[in-house]
Amino acid sequence: MNIFRSAFLVAFFLSVAFTLRAQTLPTFAEPVIEKVENAGKAAFEQRFADIIMTGSGFQGGTVVDQLPTSEIRSRLQAVFGDPTVTLDDFIGMENVRPGNSVQFEYWFVVNDSIPMIVLDIDGPFTRGLVYAGSIEYIDFMPEIKRTFSGKLMGVNRPGNFEDVFYSPERRKWFRITYRDGEYTTDEINRPARFNQLNLN
Repeated sequence: MNIFRSAFLVAFFLSVAFTLRAQTLPTFAEPVIEKVENAGKAAFEQRFADIIMTGSGFQGGTVVDQLPTSEIRSRLQAVFGDPTVTLDDFIGMENVRPGNSVQFEYWFVVNDSIPMIVLDIDGPFTRGLVYAGSIEYIDFMPEIKRTFSGKLMGVNRPGNFEDVFYSPERRKWFRITYRDGEYTTDEINRPARFNQLNLN
């Protein structure tokens, strides 16, 4: 009897633990993805300061992962507007590292509870995006990514944009644009506003 009672208690407590965990996680038919505006960065960082971010859960491939980053950027522009973060946001900051040399970052809050960030991998020179989300909700990341990809692939008219990107590996500056159906990546001189920004 003791063996069966022990097995029952183990199963019972596991069931309770699973139920409690399920109650702490959001349930939804389709994720609601809201972009954080540039002015909302500080509030986002304060709210999620204790959250551990991870790329785990985003590994499953989608159509977006195969697109050139410049095309993804124009689709992001069409759906969500301007990025939350660009290289301009690092002007005047101290201790800027080469890893901060991004073309763009989009910050999101999913279902008013889950932080998510997507950014370029190497400016316009590759495909796909880097994803990061709260480790607490890792089981929901595949569904969130599928919904996110679906929104981008539903774009009929990409949005115009113009970004500046510095590549520490190439030690070169670039202007990346999409306008009137044409993508361009042009090497440029360092823009004057970045003269005090050291990214090497």
